[in-house]
Amino acid sequence: MSEKVKKEIFEWIKVFALAIVFAFLITQFIKPTLVRGDSMYSTLEEGDYLIINRMAYKFGDPQRGDIIVFESDLQQDDGTSKDLVKRVIGVGGDTVKIENSKVYVNGTELDEPYIDEQITEGNVDTVVPEGTVFVLGDNRDISLDSRYEQVGFINESDILGKVFVRLYPFNKIGLLE
Repeated sequence: MSEKVKKEIFEWIKVFALAIVFAFLITQFIKPTLVRGDSMYSTLEEGDYLIINRMAYKFGDPQRGDIIVFESDLQQDDGTSKDLVKRVIGVGGDTVKIENSKVYVNGTELDEPYIDEQITEGNVDTVVPEGTVFVLGDNRDISLDSRYEQVGFINESDILGKVFVRLYPFNKIGLLE
């Protein structure tokens, strides 16, 4: 094999190695995820392709209104834990109350223009424990969220990241706040 061919092969190996290292580093900071179900309708819809910031809560805490992806105790058909997408309503120390279809945090009624129906079922009156968040889906009629024992409070350590970009459908590409 000639020196030129060896040099060319070595260059290709370097390119592939750098691509693998680069891909690994990127996946440490961001993670793609696909929306399954309608619990966040009309903000997010089935089939939306999202990018989550995995580092968002390494340097800060979840904030009310953040849309997060977290690992739940719910099981998928294949036996793995199910990741859920929900909106943070209350953080550690907050009092969350749901009464007469309205949501109150620390005694103030939330203005929630993002929810599908202006009704939130359930009777909740709780204090969010430190290190956890209280989440609700934007489509409250069908959302399995912190109102229910199967989900409950979300440990901050179970949060995979903050949703920050919708990549698909293409006519809805953009940042999500």
